[in-house]
Amino acid sequence: MLTRRTFLASTLATPLLSRAARADTLKVRELYQTKGRGLSDLAEQSAGQRLDIEGFMAPPLKAESRFFVLTKMPMAVCPFCETEAEWPNDIIAVYTKRVVEVMPFNVKIVTSGVLELGAYTDPDTGFVSMMRLVDATYG
Repeated sequence: MLTRRTFLASTLATPLLSRAARADTLKVRELYQTKGRGLSDLAEQSAGQRLDIEGFMAPPLKAESRFFVLTKMPMAVCPFCETEAEWPNDIIAVYTKRVVEVMPFNVKIVTSGVLELGAYTDPDTGFVSMMRLVDATYG
């Protein structure tokens, strides 16, 4: 039975639940070591798990792509890497099931996907990544 008291209690609790849900969203920098170029313990422990990560969509490498690069800061050009040794410690490749709808490079987004670690070369673009979110969604 919905009473005035339960209605008010649930209404007041809703913003708290929203904040708690957002607290689980990671930042790109949390997945890399603070010094050096390695992955953080959090990244290593989270491999294979679905994560929510906030960042910025870099402009895609090509039209009609099913992946994009998530960066910790807005970038007007895509940070394309030639080898895994040159992989920057502030980006994550994001692979989606659908063609990517490009977002403005300076608008923060949250991606959700399964974290994969290790060297991978995209067969379509040659893009090399050391960390990826697969089966991802974003918004």
